[in-house]
Amino acid sequence: MDTIYALATAPGRAGVSVFRLSGPRASDIAVLMVGSVPEARGLRRVRNGDGEILDEALILRFAQNRSFTGEEVVEFHLHGSVAVAAAVSNRFASLGARLAEPGEFTRRALENGRLDLAQVEGLADLIDAETEAQRKQALAVFSGVLGDLAETWRKDLIRAAALVEATIDFVDEDVPVNVYPEVNALLDRTTSAMSQQIIGVGAAERIRNGFEVAIVGRPNVGKSTLLNRLAGRAAAITSEVAGTTRDIIEVRMDLGGLPVTLLDTAGMRETDDIIESLGVQLALDRAQLSDLRVFLIEEDRDLPLEPLENDIVVRAKVDDGGEGVSGLTGHGVDELVQKITSVLSQLSAGAGIAIRDRHRHAMEKALVSIRAAEELIVADGPPDLIAEDLRSATRAVDMIVGRVDVEDLLDEIFSSFCIGK
Repeated sequence: MDTIYALATAPGRAGVSVFRLSGPRASDIAVLMVGSVPEARGLRRVRNGDGEILDEALILRFAQNRSFTGEEVVEFHLHGSVAVAAAVSNRFASLGARLAEPGEFTRRALENGRLDLAQVEGLADLIDAETEAQRKQALAVFSGVLGDLAETWRKDLIRAAALVEATIDFVDEDVPVNVYPEVNALLDRTTSAMSQQIIGVGAAERIRNGFEVAIVGRPNVGKSTLLNRLAGRAAAITSEVAGTTRDIIEVRMDLGGLPVTLLDTAGMRETDDIIESLGVQLALDRAQLSDLRVFLIEEDRDLPLEPLENDIVVRAKVDDGGEGVSGLTGHGVDELVQKITSVLSQLSAGAGIAIRDRHRHAMEKALVSIRAAEELIVADGPPDLIAEDLRSATRAVDMIVGRVDVEDLLDEIFSSFCIGK
């Protein structure tokens, strides 16, 4: 296997630049650059092939099976100079190390059993986390909670299959012990836990990808002004002319630790203007798909569409006090933000540890096989068919952590990582 290297910190001028070197020749290459590699860490002078000093660096050595990748790793903590980074990178290459591909360090961690696939996905989400809720969710998956849960299901399914297979030798005679009460108990426990996680995937995905909140209402009711107030900048054009907003204006925000995209939509009315009518239809479609709608209304205006259970209806242009909101003066905006945050917090409360569609599909596939086995048990079906259904369920669980049938996903997953991770 190649020895690979990469800059693990952002390129450009900085206080510190960190290079990672991983693979079978990591220590040998480091020795050629710094003279001697410390057992754990130490200061060393980094030299080029002519013996010229390139920089003074803190060298960290991680032994095989005790590093992130599972290989021997040497890290070079250098001064954050573009010139230093370029010179050290060239020196690595001249000594036979190869520049790592995106995500290659993490891929080696997966291949060497340091991480399972769910942890890899959690790490990717942790790197991309923008809000506190995203950080907590990603860290839970990266720490191995989902893998531990999948391992529990796997052990229960293997135990259930083993009990059923033990009866095959007694097909034509009485089984010494009735194993099915224990089998049913194992399957009930597994299906209950899986079903709970499946329910929570939708909320978990929303935390990961972000909620959408659409501001809807009739033309000229103050939607764009309110969006600008919430965003703290002029994100949307405002005008006295009705129908100014014709497209969807999106603003990404952090509300109570939750990632939220606010949508300013076209004013909803019937119009002969073809472009505006397209904007109105786009607004209707996007509003119906949003997680939450904030309806702005005036005294003499009705709602443009029927609000759902969690939607918020608020009076608009209440500039001088009273119950309502004003994007112009900021009256009632803090209270509106609190309401939005409260609703989204309730929607996210059911989030589980499984956070991706891939996890949900694997669990649903496992449940199909488990229920087929349960039906055969009730019908006093052949033990070998019951055991095969349970083995199919086990294989589906193994997909969660990447043991089987995920090779086609790996290139896509690791391509999202930066070089150096």
